[in-house]
Amino acid sequence: MLEAGVGQGEITISPDNLPPKCMRISQMIYRLFLMVLVILFTNPVVPLASEQDVETLVRKIDALYRSATSVADMEMQIVTPHWERTLSLRVWTKGMDKTFIRIDAPKKEKGVTTLRIRNEMWNYLPKTNKVIKVPPSMMMGSWMGSDFTNDDLVKESSMLNDYTYEMIVPADAKPGHLYIQFIPKDDSPIVWGKLITAVRADDLIPVWQHFYDEKSNLMRVLNFKEIVSFGGKTIPSVMEMVPQNKDRHKTVMRYLKAEFDVPIDDNVFTRRNLQRK
Repeated sequence: MLEAGVGQGEITISPDNLPPKCMRISQMIYRLFLMVLVILFTNPVVPLASEQDVETLVRKIDALYRSATSVADMEMQIVTPHWERTLSLRVWTKGMDKTFIRIDAPKKEKGVTTLRIRNEMWNYLPKTNKVIKVPPSMMMGSWMGSDFTNDDLVKESSMLNDYTYEMIVPADAKPGHLYIQFIPKDDSPIVWGKLITAVRADDLIPVWQHFYDEKSNLMRVLNFKEIVSFGGKTIPSVMEMVPQNKDRHKTVMRYLKAEFDVPIDDNVFTRRNLQRK
């Protein structure tokens, strides 16, 4: 009951003496209030991931295929409308700074090696017996005619250091997935306008990564498939790169076996080792 003083008297207002129109408005407000309570209690607000949580996730993506050290046997299948070929690779890594790749087959490419130490990269071509230094401007160029770039193979760029990142919820978001958007920093030698990565919320394993140009056109799709455990480290054993501007092209990388945190001689990551047979 509401009471209001007017002059020397009082006016008492109760639901019983409200006009019919006011009664209807009051009932509508009451029902709306109940609806809000139901929504709040049945659909609690999910707190946004903290900056530290996002950084932890990005670190995990950065180090997905690496540990203190790693040695892996891999296959690279390059598919085009006119031809296909498969390369057999052996790959050594040490931390985030060192990578050594050797092609073991087919015979035509056997002995081609690649070395990356921090931000420097070299290729050795046995046919010409020459070691060629790869300039930073070529890091986004194709590696051995595949749809993977030099940077993709040796991971010269770092998701953590070369991009700004944030959690997003795209329009086509799926339940059980988390989405991170990466924007290259101004001083990063990266050609992409942005990247979006989808990971499984339960174990943070990547599902796909989309590469966009500066006009937000989708240029490449990297799919992660066939989750396998190698020596206690669980990773997608297949990475499928599909360019969006080349019809019926794709490159598939397969981990055949891998070891992590094993001893590796530092001499592996030297220019002298590029030409060793």
